Amino acid sequence: MKFALADWIAIAVFFAILLAIPVLSNRKTSKTSSEFFQSGRSMPWWLIGISMVAAMTSTNSANLFTQLIRENGLAGNWAWWSFLTGGVLTVFVYAKLWHRSGATTDIAFYELRYSGKPAAFLRAFRAVYLGVVYNLLVMATVLLGAVKLGTVLFGVPAWVVLAVTAVASVFYSTIGGIRGTIYADFYLFTVIMIGAVAVMVYGVAAPEVGGYAALMKNAAVVSKLNFLPDFKDTDTLVAVFVIPVAIQWWNVWYSGSEPGGGGYIVQRMLTARTPNHALGGTLFAQVVQYALRPWPWYIVAFASIVVFPDLESIRQAFPGVDPKLVGNDMAYPAMIKFVPAGWLGVVAASLMGALFSTIAAQISMGSNYVANDVWKRFVRKDASGRELIVVARATSVALMAAGCLLVPFIADAKAGFDLLVMIGAGTGAVFLLRWFWMRINAWTEIVAMAVSIVCAVFFQIAWPYVSDVKLLFWHRLLLTIGVTTVAWLAATFATRPESQEVLDDFMKRVRANGRDVGMGVLWTFVVSLAIFVFMWAIGAVFCGA
Repeated sequence: MKFALADWIAIAVFFAILLAIPVLSNRKTSKTSSEFFQSGRSMPWWLIGISMVAAMTSTNSANLFTQLIRENGLAGNWAWWSFLTGGVLTVFVYAKLWHRSGATTDIAFYELRYSGKPAAFLRAFRAVYLGVVYNLLVMATVLLGAVKLGTVLFGVPAWVVLAVTAVASVFYSTIGGIRGTIYADFYLFTVIMIGAVAVMVYGVAAPEVGGYAALMKNAAVVSKLNFLPDFKDTDTLVAVFVIPVAIQWWNVWYSGSEPGGGGYIVQRMLTARTPNHALGGTLFAQVVQYALRPWPWYIVAFASIVVFPDLESIRQAFPGVDPKLVGNDMAYPAMIKFVPAGWLGVVAASLMGALFSTIAAQISMGSNYVANDVWKRFVRKDASGRELIVVARATSVALMAAGCLLVPFIADAKAGFDLLVMIGAGTGAVFLLRWFWMRINAWTEIVAMAVSIVCAVFFQIAWPYVSDVKLLFWHRLLLTIGVTTVAWLAATFATRPESQEVLDDFMKRVRANGRDVGMGVLWTFVVSLAIFVFMWAIGAVFCGA
């Protein structure tokens, strides 16, 4: 694609503003570790909410939604729509509990809820597992989407895309701390949505599509518009609807959609001014994330079905792109060819914004874990705030470099999504129950995480080499959930419960009671339904229903 002078100016302005934000935030951020890691608990709900959505929006988002729609229609999105209920449950039950806990990170929670060597081991294990291992898988999946977009937009090799991403992401996430990251997220999300709407407008206006009315009447598109899957296709129905709606949302841990809250969701909740700001920001994030944000990408996905009906048509459109990179997730970047000069720079900036927001969230989360939950807890307990900031910044650089090296090992957007879902399968129930069922102990979580990882690797990677029996994704998911659940239940009853003193202190701290939980669960299902109805109403307008 050819960029005009106006496009390069737009990209230059985008970078100038992005890099200015952490510099302006740095003076206050660098004073204390509390400012660097928690912004002094000063963030309002609306900034927290937008930051959460920005962190969950990556270059892979548009690619993934396009792949889901091209392969299974609009109903294919139940694979991630189902996580809405878990997110809303976090709003009405867990947001206040997290804020009351006083934890510096969601990993520090472990030594508030549990005690002794098992708790210390769990904290270290979880910090390394989430902050390094799982974090790198997420980053590699996101960076893969960036590489695909970079080859289409700029015609540059993968290493150039990765180098630019590394420098920009590390700079603004480490210089400005979490305050600078949240401010930058607001800016980036604004740019992301402007670019998404531009691709939608010009993609629908493409001669091959013939305008919005023609798109929604096209036979190939009409067959993809149903919100529910075909109930006669049992395998698809179970895979994309039954399992996600009945089991996945509460029993699978997935970055950004953790049952009970976790990762960068909790990281941002802990920056809130008050528990109510934490609740409001998390709720706002769910509405934007599911009901508003994706629709421009969905429309482009429908248009891509008309323009590029199969993979061969994508390969023909971009003969210079490595054939290994061409999949249904490549259809979204292929549609960008219809964006004219002048707007192309804005679209490119929006895609880079989606990339930077997610990579920065992962870097910020991982460096926070390593600095506070590994370095300060196990290496240098008397580490100063300034030393922790240095450790966090060094960790950010190391994580970014390692994430870039993992990119070649991820096949496509859906493959990366499936692997991440499998790794957290079977652990979600533990994260929901540990606040209320006091029989759960540190060994419960250790066993749940260890078994889920082993099962994910075995069924997702090793199975084809040990058996000729073909397992569909939902087969592998259920097997992992089942084995993991049996394992952690057995570990719970085979080991000693926590001391009553530790449990009493925890319950006094978080002040959870049955009435609040009951009302929270009720509100969860009412609000989840309301958000789904809102999403479907917007879809009805878009799809002409």
